Amino acid sequence: MKRNRESFVKTILAVFAVLSLVFLAGILITLLSQSLPFLGEYNFGEFLTGDQWYPTQEEFNEETGEWEEAPRFGLLPLLWASVYVTLMALIIAIPMSLGSAIFLAEIAPPWLRDVVKPIIELLAGIPSVVFGFVGMVLIGPFLKDLFDIPIGLCGLNAAIILAFMAYPTITSLAEDAITAVPNDIREASLAIGANRWETMSRVVLPAARSGIYSSIILGFGRVVGETMTVLMVAGGGTAITLNPLKPIRPMTATIALEMGEAVQGGVHYHALFMLALVLLVITLGFNLLAERIKRRSSLRAR
Repeated sequence: MKRNRESFVKTILAVFAVLSLVFLAGILITLLSQSLPFLGEYNFGEFLTGDQWYPTQEEFNEETGEWEEAPRFGLLPLLWASVYVTLMALIIAIPMSLGSAIFLAEIAPPWLRDVVKPIIELLAGIPSVVFGFVGMVLIGPFLKDLFDIPIGLCGLNAAIILAFMAYPTITSLAEDAITAVPNDIREASLAIGANRWETMSRVVLPAARSGIYSSIILGFGRVVGETMTVLMVAGGGTAITLNPLKPIRPMTATIALEMGEAVQGGVHYHALFMLALVLLVITLGFNLLAERIKRRSSLRAR
């Protein structure tokens, strides 16, 4: 009877594992089938190196005396916006999250940890549109008055909101990783004369490094794939800029904003699917790189 139950559970788990691969393959096939026609409709080199994204641009043809469609599908401003706002969000979120995780795992008394951690985890369940609304009505006006800029919807606004969206994910997982470090390691460090700070920084955190990397990876995935929030608070500018107070538009916001207006089967439609494919490749590439870094850190810790 017990063996039958184990066999049944293994079968169910195997089915779920296969289904996840099927779904991933289905997504990849869909993106490829809808984005590859773009290669025959637009110069791919211009797509990769272009610095303008104007799907509805028109130019006047002097020979015919008529206005003709001359769309510009440049990847660089959208790619730069996605990378820029993601890095800014992680720069804000990682110190804040790791500080909270260390406090909860090593400093806070049990009663305070039992109260604070569930509250932090509840933040992960707040809909992204609520975060976007907060960015529009609170953070936007605050930045506008603070920096005396025309509009508070900008890259910094998006980075701040995205940082708070990634905060509960990184904090919760990093705290679990730190808590999972055996107490024997802490006691051995204290026994040879190290103080609590030295034990925490030189023994506990290196031992939990693998789990901390995993939390940051998941936090990156939470940020880079966010759509509604950046659509509401990033400003929608398509120019390449280093100024965080300027409006920007990441790839996710562009897809969400323009997909409803693109003619199905047209060059604009296929260009948006190409953006989605690029975003998928970036995300998978980063996850593979981070997984490799995590494995190296685990081997060094051993």
